[in-house]
Amino acid sequence: QVQLQESGPGLVKPSQTLSLTCTVSGGSITSSYYAWSWIRQPPGKGLEWMGVIDNDGSTYYSPSLKSRTSISRDTSKNQFSLQLSSVTPEDTAVYYCARASGGSLDSWGQGTQVTVSS
Repeated sequence: QVQLQESGPGLVKPSQTLSLTCTVSGGSITSSYYAWSWIRQPPGKGLEWMGVIDNDGSTYYSPSLKSRTSISRDTSKNQFSLQLSSVTPEDTAVYYCARASGGSLDSWGQGTQVTVSS
């Protein structure tokens, strides 16, 4: 069974870049059947899809975040990463990584809280 685990700093200063990594176990991020996503949930708000990296390394981003978001991968470590630049307090959220299959997100990490504050 696949497992995903987010890691990274819990506190980021405004204007800096938020960087998170998702480590995948029990399955390969290069598998043809899956893609790998980042989602976040600000306090008191719903889930927001941020972007995805496909099994061939292609990336797709939410239009509202595209200018600030980058998703990459390290196949040797079976990890994929999120970078969100120029953060503001509005980027404070629980950040999740998830596996996408057949148009749905079928496996999720437990989530990691990131707070943007000086």
